Amino acid sequence: MKKMGRGGWDEVVDTNLGGCFNMCKAAWDGMLERGFGRVVNIGSINGQAGQYGQVNYAAAKSGIHGFTKALSQEGASKGITVNAIAPGYIDTDMVAAVPPNVLEKIVAKIPVGRLGKAHEIARGVLFLVADDAGFITGSTMSINGGQHMY
Repeated sequence: MKKMGRGGWDEVVDTNLGGCFNMCKAAWDGMLERGFGRVVNIGSINGQAGQYGQVNYAAAKSGIHGFTKALSQEGASKGITVNAIAPGYIDTDMVAAVPPNVLEKIVAKIPVGRLGKAHEIARGVLFLVADDAGFITGSTMSINGGQHMY
């Protein structure tokens, strides 16, 4: 917080939480007209647990979880489910850029002992958009190797 300016705050919040709003807004009317829809927003373990030095990112991702719960209430009676996935640390280019000594400390805190894979997040999305998931709405699926549970 000490080093963050308003521009850094606005950029991250608008990209993450604003992007979530923009995508849902663009698709919502069509789902209402059809009487069916599936929304899966992508939050973060850091939106659930916080993360030192990332108040803007943690706040934006936490906002996605609240946004998901509220929007699910608007869509439930209209055949629309709205859920979120909160990934933990995933083996991506962004995570690969973390200094090795820091990455070791991160992996040491993950009970399964490794980073997640992108396909594991994709499987969660596929589950939530399936017809069989019609009774799941307003939920956040944590896919984080057991790093954060509540």
